[in-house]
Amino acid sequence: MSPEVPIIVIIIACIVYYISKLILKRLNFGTSKKRKIVALISSIILSPLIYLGIIYMMLFTISYYPSNDFDKIKWDTNKAERYKMSEDIIESEILIGKTKTEIIQLLGNDFYSYNNNHIAYELGFVPGLFNIDIDVLDIYFENEKVIKVSQHSS
Repeated sequence: MSPEVPIIVIIIACIVYYISKLILKRLNFGTSKKRKIVALISSIILSPLIYLGIIYMMLFTISYYPSNDFDKIKWDTNKAERYKMSEDIIESEILIGKTKTEIIQLLGNDFYSYNNNHIAYELGFVPGLFNIDIDVLDIYFENEKVIKVSQHSS
């Protein structure tokens, strides 16, 4: 644990303590001594929870990215953000049943060919906390027709 964490939790605890004391005073809760004790207990319990909530929200914000419908023009012009369309391609199954020629006409020639039954397109870097690998759209063929489309980090 870094030395900043306890300091941040103490700052949150002080804020929670004074807000709790203020709320309890406005509610006419008990005596001044009881309000201080209840405010202290609530700050001890709530401060770590608030800190964890803030960390969770930061992680969620860092890893969020919008999902867009497939658009051939955007696919061709913005290769670094193809990942935004990958979910739509996979879930709508627009590639299922197509031939390799149809896939190349739709998605372009810039694919990697693992073998005759498996090609892949780069999707760019999907936003994430420790994401250092480019994601790839995998397209699998059987009898020269697409049977499966998936995504993975390379």
